[in-house]
Amino acid sequence: MTPSCATPAPERINHWVTAFCFVLAAVSGLGFFFPSFNWLMHILGTPQLARILHPFVGVVMFASFIIMFFRYWHHNLINRDDIFWAKNIRKIVVNEEVGDTGRYNFGQKCVFWAAIIFLVLLLVSGVIIWRPYFAPAFSIPVIRFALMLHSFAAVALIVVIMVHIYAALWVKGTITAMVEGWVTKTWAKKHHPRWYREVRQKQEKSSE
Repeated sequence: MTPSCATPAPERINHWVTAFCFVLAAVSGLGFFFPSFNWLMHILGTPQLARILHPFVGVVMFASFIIMFFRYWHHNLINRDDIFWAKNIRKIVVNEEVGDTGRYNFGQKCVFWAAIIFLVLLLVSGVIIWRPYFAPAFSIPVIRFALMLHSFAAVALIVVIMVHIYAALWVKGTITAMVEGWVTKTWAKKHHPRWYREVRQKQEKSSE
Protein backbone atom coordinates (compact mmCIF):
# COMPACT_ATOMS: atom_id res chain seq x y z
CA MET A 1 0.00 0.00 0.00
CA THR A 2 1.25 3.49 -0.74
CA PRO A 3 2.05 5.81 2.20
CA SER A 4 -1.06 7.92 1.55
CA CYS A 5 -3.27 4.89 2.16
CA ALA A 6 -2.34 4.65 5.81
CA THR A 7 -1.97 8.00 7.55
CA PRO A 8 -1.13 11.25 5.69
CA ALA A 9 1.44 13.60 7.24
CA PRO A 10 -1.08 16.23 8.49
CA GLU A 11 -2.99 13.53 10.38
CA ARG A 12 0.18 12.14 11.93
CA ILE A 13 1.31 15.62 12.99
CA ASN A 14 -2.12 16.23 14.52
CA HIS A 15 -1.83 12.96 16.45
CA TRP A 16 1.66 13.67 17.79
CA VAL A 17 0.83 17.26 18.78
CA THR A 18 -2.06 15.88 20.83
CA ALA A 19 0.19 13.18 22.31
CA PHE A 20 2.95 15.67 23.20
CA CYS A 21 0.50 17.99 24.93
CA PHE A 22 -1.01 15.03 26.78
CA VAL A 23 2.39 14.06 28.19
CA LEU A 24 3.09 17.62 29.35
CA ALA A 25 -0.37 18.04 30.90
CA ALA A 26 -0.49 14.58 32.49
CA VAL A 27 3.00 14.70 34.00
CA SER A 28 2.63 18.23 35.37
CA GLY A 29 -0.88 17.40 36.59
CA LEU A 30 0.38 14.42 38.56
CA GLY A 31 2.88 16.78 40.16
CA PHE A 32 0.01 19.01 41.31
CA PHE A 33 -2.09 16.10 42.58
CA PHE A 34 0.54 14.10 44.47
CA PRO A 35 2.92 16.08 46.75
CA SER A 36 5.53 13.31 46.50
CA PHE A 37 5.54 13.80 42.71
CA ASN A 38 6.08 17.53 43.01
CA TRP A 39 9.28 17.22 40.99
CA LEU A 40 7.25 16.24 37.92
CA MET A 41 6.13 19.84 37.53
CA HIS A 42 9.63 20.67 36.31
CA ILE A 43 8.64 19.24 32.92
CA LEU A 44 7.19 22.72 32.31
CA GLY A 45 10.02 24.58 34.02
CA THR A 46 9.55 25.75 37.60
CA PRO A 47 6.48 24.78 39.68
CA GLN A 48 5.21 28.35 39.34
CA LEU A 49 5.62 28.28 35.57
CA ALA A 50 3.97 24.85 35.43
CA ARG A 51 0.86 26.21 37.14
CA ILE A 52 0.68 28.95 34.52
CA LEU A 53 1.37 26.77 31.48
CA HIS A 54 -0.58 23.63 32.46
CA PRO A 55 -4.04 24.98 31.54
CA PHE A 56 -2.77 26.49 28.28
CA VAL A 57 -1.23 23.15 27.30
CA GLY A 58 -4.57 21.54 28.12
CA VAL A 59 -6.42 23.93 25.83
CA VAL A 60 -4.00 23.20 22.97
CA MET A 61 -4.44 19.47 23.58
CA PHE A 62 -8.23 19.81 23.48
CA ALA A 63 -8.15 21.91 20.32
CA SER A 64 -5.83 19.43 18.61
CA PHE A 65 -8.03 16.49 19.56
CA ILE A 66 -11.15 18.30 18.34
CA ILE A 67 -9.51 18.46 14.91
CA MET A 68 -8.99 14.71 15.15
CA PHE A 69 -12.58 14.27 16.32
CA PHE A 70 -14.11 15.96 13.28
CA ARG A 71 -11.68 14.12 11.03
CA TYR A 72 -12.37 10.63 12.40
CA TRP A 73 -15.77 10.56 14.13
CA HIS A 74 -17.54 8.92 11.18
CA HIS A 75 -14.95 6.13 11.19
CA ASN A 76 -15.67 5.47 14.87
CA LEU A 77 -19.41 4.88 14.78
CA ILE A 78 -20.34 1.53 16.34
CA ASN A 79 -21.70 -1.12 13.95
CA ARG A 80 -22.59 -4.83 13.95
CA ASP A 81 -19.02 -5.89 13.24
CA ASP A 82 -17.94 -4.09 16.42
CA ILE A 83 -20.47 -6.03 18.50
CA PHE A 84 -19.14 -9.26 17.01
CA TRP A 85 -15.58 -8.11 17.79
CA ALA A 86 -16.52 -7.37 21.41
CA LYS A 87 -18.22 -10.75 21.84
CA ASN A 88 -15.02 -12.45 20.69
CA ILE A 89 -12.66 -10.46 22.91
CA ARG A 90 -11.09 -13.68 24.20
CA LYS A 91 -9.81 -14.46 20.71
CA ILE A 92 -8.50 -10.92 20.38
CA VAL A 93 -6.53 -11.31 23.61
CA VAL A 94 -4.70 -14.34 22.18
CA ASN A 95 -3.92 -12.34 19.01
CA GLU A 96 -6.59 -13.82 16.73
CA GLU A 97 -8.40 -11.59 14.24
CA VAL A 98 -12.21 -11.67 14.16
CA GLY A 99 -14.88 -9.91 12.14
CA ASP A 100 -14.74 -7.65 9.12
CA THR A 101 -12.96 -4.71 10.74
CA GLY A 102 -12.93 -1.30 9.08
CA ARG A 103 -10.40 1.47 9.60
CA TYR A 104 -10.74 1.14 13.39
CA ASN A 105 -11.70 -1.84 15.54
CA PHE A 106 -14.06 -1.74 18.51
CA GLY A 107 -11.23 -1.26 21.00
CA GLN A 108 -9.89 1.75 19.11
CA LYS A 109 -13.39 3.21 18.89
CA CYS A 110 -13.84 2.87 22.66
CA VAL A 111 -10.58 4.74 23.21
CA PHE A 112 -11.71 7.47 20.79
CA TRP A 113 -15.07 8.09 22.47
CA ALA A 114 -13.67 7.79 25.99
CA ALA A 115 -10.98 10.33 25.13
CA ILE A 116 -13.43 12.93 23.84
CA ILE A 117 -15.71 12.47 26.88
CA PHE A 118 -12.89 12.86 29.39
CA LEU A 119 -11.34 15.76 27.48
CA VAL A 120 -14.64 17.65 27.54
CA LEU A 121 -14.88 17.04 31.29
CA LEU A 122 -11.30 18.23 31.72
CA LEU A 123 -11.93 21.38 29.69
CA VAL A 124 -15.12 22.35 31.51
CA SER A 125 -13.76 21.62 34.99
CA GLY A 126 -10.41 23.15 34.08
CA VAL A 127 -11.99 26.45 33.07
CA ILE A 128 -13.90 26.59 36.37
CA ILE A 129 -10.73 26.14 38.47
CA TRP A 130 -8.49 28.27 36.22
CA ARG A 131 -7.01 31.06 38.34
CA PRO A 132 -6.87 33.99 38.03
CA TYR A 133 -9.06 34.13 34.92
CA PHE A 134 -12.29 32.21 35.55
CA ALA A 135 -12.27 30.74 39.07
CA PRO A 136 -13.35 34.02 40.78
CA ALA A 137 -16.65 33.83 38.89
CA PHE A 138 -17.63 30.57 40.61
CA SER A 139 -18.57 29.70 44.18
CA ILE A 140 -16.31 27.63 46.44
CA PRO A 141 -18.59 24.53 46.31
CA VAL A 142 -18.60 24.63 42.51
CA ILE A 143 -14.81 24.95 42.41
CA ARG A 144 -14.42 22.03 44.83
CA PHE A 145 -16.67 19.84 42.70
CA ALA A 146 -14.78 20.92 39.57
CA LEU A 147 -11.48 19.96 41.23
CA MET A 148 -12.79 16.47 41.98
CA LEU A 149 -14.21 16.10 38.48
CA HIS A 150 -10.96 17.32 36.94
CA SER A 151 -8.93 14.83 38.98
CA PHE A 152 -11.25 11.94 38.09
CA ALA A 153 -11.27 12.76 34.38
CA ALA A 154 -7.49 13.18 34.35
CA VAL A 155 -6.81 9.80 35.96
CA ALA A 156 -9.40 8.14 33.71
CA LEU A 157 -7.84 9.66 30.58
CA ILE A 158 -4.36 8.58 31.66
CA VAL A 159 -5.63 5.00 32.03
CA VAL A 160 -7.31 5.15 28.61
CA ILE A 161 -4.14 6.44 26.94
CA MET A 162 -2.04 3.78 28.67
CA VAL A 163 -4.33 1.13 27.15
CA HIS A 164 -4.03 2.91 23.80
CA ILE A 165 -0.22 2.87 23.96
CA TYR A 166 -0.11 -0.77 25.06
CA ALA A 167 -2.38 -1.82 22.18
CA ALA A 168 -0.28 0.15 19.69
CA LEU A 169 2.89 -1.60 20.88
CA TRP A 170 1.14 -4.98 21.07
CA VAL A 171 -0.03 -4.96 17.44
CA LYS A 172 3.17 -4.96 15.43
CA GLY A 173 3.11 -2.43 12.60
CA THR A 174 0.84 0.13 14.27
CA ILE A 175 3.69 2.41 15.37
CA THR A 176 5.10 2.33 11.84
CA ALA A 177 1.79 3.62 10.51
CA MET A 178 1.78 6.56 12.92
CA VAL A 179 5.46 7.44 12.48
CA GLU A 180 6.16 6.72 8.82
CA GLY A 181 2.59 6.86 7.51
CA TRP A 182 2.26 3.48 5.81
CA VAL A 183 1.35 -0.14 6.43
CA THR A 184 1.89 -3.27 4.33
CA LYS A 185 -0.91 -4.92 2.38
CA THR A 186 -0.54 -8.02 4.55
CA TRP A 187 -0.94 -6.00 7.75
CA ALA A 188 -4.01 -4.17 6.46
CA LYS A 189 -5.70 -7.35 5.19
CA LYS A 190 -5.08 -9.11 8.50
CA HIS A 191 -6.08 -6.39 10.97
CA HIS A 192 -8.49 -4.18 8.99
CA PRO A 193 -9.84 -6.20 6.02
CA ARG A 194 -12.83 -3.98 5.24
CA TRP A 195 -10.68 -0.84 5.33
CA TYR A 196 -8.17 -2.57 3.04
CA ARG A 197 -10.91 -3.32 0.49
CA GLU A 198 -12.17 0.26 0.64
CA VAL A 199 -8.67 1.63 0.01
CA ARG A 200 -8.11 -0.79 -2.87
CA GLN A 201 -11.40 0.24 -4.47
CA LYS A 202 -10.43 3.90 -4.27
CA GLN A 203 -7.03 3.12 -5.79
CA GLU A 204 -8.61 1.19 -8.64
CA LYS A 205 -11.08 3.98 -9.39
CA SER A 206 -8.36 6.63 -9.34
CA SER A 207 -6.23 4.58 -11.75
CA GLU A 208 -9.04 4.24 -14.32
